[in-house]
Amino acid sequence: MNQLQATPLKTLSLSGRRSAGAAARPRRPMVAFRPSAAARSYNITLLPGDGIGPEVVAVAKDALSLVGSKEGFELRFQEMLMGGAALDAVGVPLPDETLAAARASDAILLGAIGGYKWDNNEKHLKPETGLLSIRAGLGVFANLRPATVLPQLVDASTLKKEVAQGVDIMVVRELTGGIYFGKPRGFGTNDKGEEIGFNTELYAVSEIDRIARVAFEVARKRGGKLCSVDKANVLEASMLWRKRVTAIASEFPDVELSHMYVDNAAMQLVRNPKQFDTIVTNNIFGDILSDEASMITGSIGMLPSASVGESGPGLFEPIHGSAPDIAGQDKANPLATILSAAMLLKYGLGIESAAKRIEAAVTATLDNGFRTGDIYSPGTTLVGCKRMGEEVLKALESQK
Repeated sequence: MNQLQATPLKTLSLSGRRSAGAAARPRRPMVAFRPSAAARSYNITLLPGDGIGPEVVAVAKDALSLVGSKEGFELRFQEMLMGGAALDAVGVPLPDETLAAARASDAILLGAIGGYKWDNNEKHLKPETGLLSIRAGLGVFANLRPATVLPQLVDASTLKKEVAQGVDIMVVRELTGGIYFGKPRGFGTNDKGEEIGFNTELYAVSEIDRIARVAFEVARKRGGKLCSVDKANVLEASMLWRKRVTAIASEFPDVELSHMYVDNAAMQLVRNPKQFDTIVTNNIFGDILSDEASMITGSIGMLPSASVGESGPGLFEPIHGSAPDIAGQDKANPLATILSAAMLLKYGLGIESAAKRIEAAVTATLDNGFRTGDIYSPGTTLVGCKRMGEEVLKALESQK
């Protein structure tokens, strides 16, 4: 497993931070990353998806190819259908061929899925069903979502500068359990004859324990603080969640554990976000809180994510949506996808030096004043998706 190393604040790093003096003890890997750098040849499945997905994936692919040539490894890309594009082509959101290709690859890079066109489809024919299905099919239960306010973009945050400056949070979200997958679920009729809809928030001890261990490992390599977010004052599933996270804490005496109800956590993220280092929470709370945290940084278009499991390839994707309103207009911000490619190199392939090259290139591009519309401010240079990608490539090319 790759060590997450401290990086000066002025540079972009997805590696996280580490508290001074907190020496980590050797432990088994928290998840099955693939540190196979000696292979020097890798198969990458690309899932461009819908909306702006094809635009941003194309840019990230170029960055991956260039960094591979500079670092001396080969990436072989295979593009597959998923989401609305797959629905239009073959009638299902996740074709069997796509899942098979993903499972056989070393890592998967996803663009975005969904769009207004498919909003009225039945549930099993919605693009989002394909996303849930590939996560389950790959067994990627841990979603890592960094939210870091870069000095270059602190003025883009909706929060006051003194509140946003220096924020560096990692949200660890459980990805394959909870209310999104729990059964029973569906529609029915109550005793008054009214139509009802119902879902089940369900977690087993093993599901909680494994995500808790991932979060403790991540926190250990950052600031040594972990906040577990739940709703244990109301929900039985959260009561079990808190009980198990507290129990797992005994395995990590060097990590400070705290608990917070989700409604308070949502408030504290905008009131005093710097109090958080690493957050662990369930599927639905993580979905919401990570999007909230993203806006502290100034734009959801800046944030990558990694989804990993106990074995097999990881799934790497920006957390923004498909943005169909700007699709095909060269307005998308590709940096979240480029940074997702950096996470792919770090966590998926174990090539940290290549990941750092991409991170440094993004930092240099921002230092040079280039901005897409979502992060633009007066005095900077407004560019589109393609131009932003070209500037990142220039920065990569200029590296020794």
